Formats: sequence, C-alpha cells, structure tokens
Amino acid sequence: MTNDCCGSELSKDLEVNSCCSSKEQDNTFETASCCSKNDETPNINSTPMKGDKIEYRVHGMDCPSCALTIEKGLNRLSYIQEAKVNYNTAKLKIIGNNALSLDSIESEVHKLGFTAEPLVQNKNLRTYDVVGMDCSSCAKSIENHLNKIPTVNTVAVNFSTGKMKIGHENSVDDIVSEVSKLGYKASLITNRDKSTDTPKNKKGYGFITFSGILIALGFIGSYTGVSPLMTTILYAIAMVISGYKPVKSAYYAIKSRSLDMNVLMSAAAIGAALIGEWFEGATVVWLFALGNVLQNSSIEKTRKSIRNLMDLAPSEAWVRVGAELIKKPVEEVSVGQIIVIKPGDRIPLDGEIIQGETTVNQAPITGESIPVDKLIGDTVYAGTINESGSIEMKVTKLVEDTSLSKIIHLVEEAQEQKAPTEAFIDKFASIYTPIVFALAIVVIVIPPLFGFGTWGEWVYKGLALLVVACPCALVISTPVAIVSAIGNAAKNGVLIKGGTFLEKAGAINAIAFDKTGTLTEGKPKVTGIEAISTSEDELVSLAFTLEDYSTHPIAKTIVEYAKDKGVQAKNGELFKNIVGKGVQATINGDIHYAGNLKLFEDLEVSLDDVRSKVEKIQSQGKTVVIIGTEQEIMGIISVADSVRSTTVKALYGLKQVGINQLVMLTGDNEGTAKMISNETNVNRYFAELLPEDKVGAIRQLQKEGHKVAMVGDGINDAPALATSDLGIAMGGAGTDTAMETADIVLMADNLEKLPHTVKLSRKALAIIKQNIWFSLIVKFVALVLIFPGWLTLWMAVLSDTGAAVIVILNALRLLKVKG
Repeated sequence: MTNDCCGSELSKDLEVNSCCSSKEQDNTFETASCCSKNDETPNINSTPMKGDKIEYRVHGMDCPSCALTIEKGLNRLSYIQEAKVNYNTAKLKIIGNNALSLDSIESEVHKLGFTAEPLVQNKNLRTYDVVGMDCSSCAKSIENHLNKIPTVNTVAVNFSTGKMKIGHENSVDDIVSEVSKLGYKASLITNRDKSTDTPKNKKGYGFITFSGILIALGFIGSYTGVSPLMTTILYAIAMVISGYKPVKSAYYAIKSRSLDMNVLMSAAAIGAALIGEWFEGATVVWLFALGNVLQNSSIEKTRKSIRNLMDLAPSEAWVRVGAELIKKPVEEVSVGQIIVIKPGDRIPLDGEIIQGETTVNQAPITGESIPVDKLIGDTVYAGTINESGSIEMKVTKLVEDTSLSKIIHLVEEAQEQKAPTEAFIDKFASIYTPIVFALAIVVIVIPPLFGFGTWGEWVYKGLALLVVACPCALVISTPVAIVSAIGNAAKNGVLIKGGTFLEKAGAINAIAFDKTGTLTEGKPKVTGIEAISTSEDELVSLAFTLEDYSTHPIAKTIVEYAKDKGVQAKNGELFKNIVGKGVQATINGDIHYAGNLKLFEDLEVSLDDVRSKVEKIQSQGKTVVIIGTEQEIMGIISVADSVRSTTVKALYGLKQVGINQLVMLTGDNEGTAKMISNETNVNRYFAELLPEDKVGAIRQLQKEGHKVAMVGDGINDAPALATSDLGIAMGGAGTDTAMETADIVLMADNLEKLPHTVKLSRKALAIIKQNIWFSLIVKFVALVLIFPGWLTLWMAVLSDTGAAVIVILNALRLLKVKG
C-alpha cells in the first residue's frame, strides 16, 4: 500500500512501517529509525528512577489526533514529567519520576481507549516456546506470575502461537524454572528462530494411563466386595497423580489473581473429595488431564505451519573463497559473498545469479506450481529449490533480511494479533467466568441455608457449575481457526497480516483491480504488423532503425520485437525526436518517420486508405505506430498491453467462490478499458481515472453496499488501497514495501492464489461460527442439566474438555483446504 503511513488507516495494525527511514531528534528524545533492526530503546526497569525514559508501542491509533489525546491524558499525571507520542511510528516516549511503573502507564493508556506495549533492549528481549497451555487464561496466568518477578521487565505470552516474549535480567534457567512452577514447559528459541526440540511427554502419558487404571480398579472393586477404604485409597492416589499439576498451577494462578481453568477444576475435584465423592473427584482430574494432552497434541499441528517455514532454508551454504568452496553457517555469510548451489539443493539466502542458468521451484515462497527459468542477473530467494543447473550467486541479503525471514516474521506477527471476534470472545469469557463462579458459590450456600435440600446435594451442583464455568472451548474456538488459516495461506504463497484481515477477506463481495501490472503484464507487446507498400520484414527493419534511439516504452517494445524476430536494423542518421508525435531519421538518403496519426496529418501525407484502419485498431484499445515517408504510408504496427495468462482463470475462480462484482480501474481510454474488460470478463470498469479518481470509484462501490477489496502493486495505488475495506498487494516476493504495508500479500506476481484466499477466509469464518455456537450450546445444555441433578461432575468435565478437543479438530480442517 502506501509507504506514507501517516494518513492511512491501514498502518494501525502494522508493527513495521516504511515511513520512518530518517532519524528524528528533539531536546528530549534521541530516536532511531523505527525500521532499523538494531533499534535500541531504553532499558525498562520495573520501577524506573527519576528522569528514566521508557518507550512503548501504542496500538489502536487511527489518526494523529489520537496521539494528541494520549499526550494530553498522560501529561496531566503528576508522576509523568513528559509524554510524547509519534503517530507515524506508533511510539510513546515517557520521562517520569520514581512513582512511575509499567503497569500504571499501560493502565492509563488503556483508560484512554488504546493499548501500550513496552519496548525493551534487544539484548534482553528473548522468545520462548511454551508447551502445555490449553487456552488464553493459561497464558494470562504465566504473564501475571512472571510480572511479579523484579528481574522481569516485560512479558507477553501468546496462547495461539505458543510463544512467550520476555525482557529479563535474570538467567534463562530462572525463567524456565518459574514457568515450570505453573506446570508448563518453556524453552528458549535460538538465534535462527528454531526452538530446541521438545521431547514427547511420555511421562505425562504414563501418569494418565496409570491413574486411569487405578480409577478403573476402584470402580470395579466397589461392585465386587472390595472394602470402601481400599477403593477410596485407589481414587485418592489417582487424584494426586492426575491432579498434582492443575492444583499446583491453580495455586500460582490464585497468587497472580487469575481465575483460570486450573482453579475451577481443582476446586471441583477437591470439593468432590470433601463431600465424599472420591470417584467423581478422581474422574474429574483424570478427564481434565486427558483433555489437556489431546488439546496440546492437536494445537501443535497448527503451530507446525511456522516451523515448516523455518525449515525451508538450509542452515549452511557453500561459499566461494578464491578457488575453494567452504561450507559456512548462513549466519556467517555476508552480503556480496559468492555462494554455489548445486542442482537439487535449496537456496540458502537471497541473491543474484552471476554464473549459470537453471529453473527454480519457487512454490515454497510464492505458491507457484510451475518452476521459473532463471538467468544471469535474475533474483533468487532463500528456501526455493534449484532444480536443474549449477549456479553461482552473489548474496544480496543477510539471513535475517531474506524474503523467507520476513515472511516468517510477518506470519508470526499475524498469528499473534487478535481478530475482532477473538477479542469479543475473550471479553465475554472474562465476564462470564467470574459470574458463573459467583453463581456457583450462591448455589452452594443459599438453597441449603433456606432448607431447600441438603448441603451435600447443593455443594455437588455448585461444583458441577464450577466446571461448566470453564470457558476453554469458547475462548479456543477462534484463535486456533485463525492460526490454521494463516498458516495454510502462508504455505500457499499468501501472507494474511492478521485475524482482522482474514475476517475482512471472508466478508468481501466486490474486488477492484488496477489494470496495468495487475490484470495485465504491465509491459506493451507488438500485437499486429500490417505492411502496405513494402514487405513485413522491411517494415520491421525500418521501425527498428527509427525506434532504436528512443527511450519511449513503445519504442523499446518494437526494438525488442525486431531483435526476437532476428531482423537487422538499417544504417540511419540524423535521428530526431518529434515531441508528442514520433521520431524521424534519414535512411538510405530518405527521411523516414515513425509516429502517430497527427504526425502524418502535419506532413500532409494522404491518409485516405489508412485512417479507417488506424481508428479501428485504436477502438480495440491498441496503440498505433505508423511508418512512412513524406510521400507514402509504408505500414502500421499495433502495440498493446497483454492480459496475464493467469488473469482469466483467477477471475473465473473468484466468481466461482461467490465474488459477484469484479471491477477494473484504469487510467487508459475507454477503448482500451473495454477491450481488456471483454478479455477478462470483469463485471464493469472505470476508465480514464487519475489516482484520486480511483478513490472515488472505490467509494462508489462502497455506497452501493459492497465490501470492497482493492488489488494493486502496493505502492502506486496507495490512495485506493487505503480507502478500500481490504488492501491486497501483488508480487510481495520482490517488493519489500508491499510486504510491509499491505493487509494481504500475494507473493507471486499474479492473481492465481486470490480465489484460494477468499475461499480459505470464508471457510475460516464458517468454522469460527460453528465453533462458537457449538461451545455455547454445550455450555447451555450443561447448565440446564445441572439443576435437575442429571449432570454429574465427570460429565461436566467431559462436556468441557470434549468440546475443546472438538473445536480444535474442527479448526484443523483449515490446514487441509487446498490451494
């Protein structure tokens, strides 16, 4: 889209924008470029001292007035000396006294309707894999626990991706140990964004199996004359084995003031034991543990989409040093070095071919199924496959800057962003859970106090209500579907920047396309040669001679055509450019001309037989180049921009998936627009548009009630892309700006994957709705069954964990949607 993020609503969800390429300084702050990967921000202590500077990333600003609102709101606080917000970079900078803390700043910004995320020095910011989280409340418990540690500056845990980003001064082992106290396993991700392999939790499976056997033996024993004491002991041992982890996690969650699923399940199990329902209590914790294992193994499948991307590029490269080839880790290869790639090998870094020819399978990056021919001077990308010839290439980007690295970074960021539906569900769950928890206490206490049944009866119903209060299936219904869909899209060469844009893509019913370079190749081609008073080869030779000294795109097209046909140029002299009309040169002693109709009208050449032909060709949207002298017209060459080979198929695919309005926007004349629209079968077109007119066309479609996506090159169509409901850029594999600024990026330079993107988005929306309704219905049925006494504790747990597993498996279907 636009590299000027200052006025675009599209920049608000982007962590990286290209508008901040220069350094800005004032008397208070010294600010480095927001785009620099070496950007270091002040170290954040849990309680900064007077004069300390803290920097935040602010989310939610959609115009510069938002920045002003935040500045005014913070500057009135006594413990803040100065607050300054830069809308372009979405950064908040604070100077405060010793009353200042991270929590207070974030709280104040939140009160103003925005969110602030502290930025820390890169050397202290680490990313961990966290295994064992079942829903977003687990992530919140970890955050709350770690935030209480003085040596931890900031922490953000994302349940969907299984990642924890934390700035800390203490050791990695300390962090791993603290996370393990909560019952989860954390492992530091290494410098190539690859986490250490997490061993299969065979011990966990063994404990579940063993406790299951104990419960089965106790159950059988209760019907075969075994003493009640023995069966109780068996149940108690099973409870300790399966319940140790959730009870321990519940303890730290309560200390962190979190009401997560571990607290609810532990309360239900312990309560069951206290009222003598040992079988029920043991079954509750066993089913809960089993459900956690099943959920974790299912969620891991969605996270593999990113790991598979990481594994695309090899970790080592063959570097040419003099006459030798030396194998080096890719991290040690610098820009400008020469590396050799053999046939069948994956390309380790982005670069430019300097020796050899080959075909490259770019499907891992762009999703294109057909290998692309690569010659000297062509660009190749890390992670793609060298299929035929051996090549040498000059490295153009470091490992952290390759297209593949950017894709991985953008996909991870996208998976961490909450979609509107997910944010709503989380808010709903945060209200629903404490309400039902309070209702459970009321159910346990009030009825028996007034003589409506026994304490044991109502305590049991209250415990069942506690289990039903767990919103796990509901809160997991959306993020897993979004992560799966974004992972599938990335695998097929489409970058969707977040759940927000996934949801928008699913709601789109009209798509507007820029013509040049989107529907068409963007490069004119010779489409017709009509010789009148000479041979075709002679006509092309004359045109070649006349146009060879011109820099006009159409002239270059004719020259390339002549060279491809093997036609030789003639000896020409006294070349002259005739502005707005054409060119002239002296060939074999006669002055020859190449130009438009106006040129030959001025020369007063007879056009009786030519004019109608020219007008007919121009009515087809083609450009006409007339070749002749002052005495005669020798022939006509027609030139036109050709429709991409993939365009017609892609547009047909869009109609098949239900996009009922396909619109072309072009600055070309009516004739050209009509010809291209007929070739591509778009529903309608807007011709002779300036960039600002394209905005008007988008708004007109929106006024007609359409949800409009705009497809362009990500730079020149910025105003229209910003105005549309969804901006889609093409050719992201070669365009950094498109990758950084668009909502959705088609990595290949064609529309081939657009129907799949729409289909996938709509499938994701359908699955999200299915999951939400299924989760709510299960909860509602369970709540209804509690009060007649038909819902047992183990059935309540089964309904919750079972529903969670089902919604996860339903979301995993998105990984199977074919591109």
